[in-house]
Amino acid sequence: MNNSFGNAARLIGAGLRALLVLTLVTGVLYPLLVTGVAQGLFNDKANGSEIKSDGKVVGSELIGQTYYLPLKNPDDAEEAPRPDLKWFQPRPSNGLGSNSVNTQYSLILSGATNRSGDNGVSEKEDGLYDWVKAAKKAVIADNETATYKVKPSDVPADAVTSSGSGLDPDISPEYAKLQVHRVAEKNNLTVAQVDKLVDDHTDGRILGFMGEPTVNVLKLNIALKELAKG
Repeated sequence: MNNSFGNAARLIGAGLRALLVLTLVTGVLYPLLVTGVAQGLFNDKANGSEIKSDGKVVGSELIGQTYYLPLKNPDDAEEAPRPDLKWFQPRPSNGLGSNSVNTQYSLILSGATNRSGDNGVSEKEDGLYDWVKAAKKAVIADNETATYKVKPSDVPADAVTSSGSGLDPDISPEYAKLQVHRVAEKNNLTVAQVDKLVDDHTDGRILGFMGEPTVNVLKLNIALKELAKG
């Protein structure tokens, strides 16, 4: 009996010591080491890839933003927001949603908002084709100026469809170029000035061959703000 009790006590003691050691190593030392390395070598990424303007954090380069005009009646839930056309516009997205639990705050909801190709074919509601057709019509209307006409074939896919997450911060250089004339007119800038701005903020393929060239909309609009002020 005494031997059994002694063996059990030793096993329990060994288990507790192992628990304490593993808790210290995996729950304290390892997180501190990883956090220290991240903060020391990758400080920007570790803190959310924040973007600042005028000394204030205005967003993350990893999460898209919308650029809307103020609502005429903020209390009207049926009023659809309208894009502020002096800014470069991102991809279509319903990623920014309301918090139904506490409406004082807003939540970022990740999820694609596109429909499948055959959606709406046998239903009364609009399908993907109707959505894209309406979006293309709006893009053409928004970006035409007195001296620049947009052809339907000029509208790229990312101008009329949302991304897989719904929070894509980037657009294609083609979509950015499509908006140049309108942005220049709205901000009293020359087309050449705005076109150069897009070129300067176009990121190439990763390692030269992975992915596609992109333009970060938030960074581009911050640069546009500075250019317009000058």
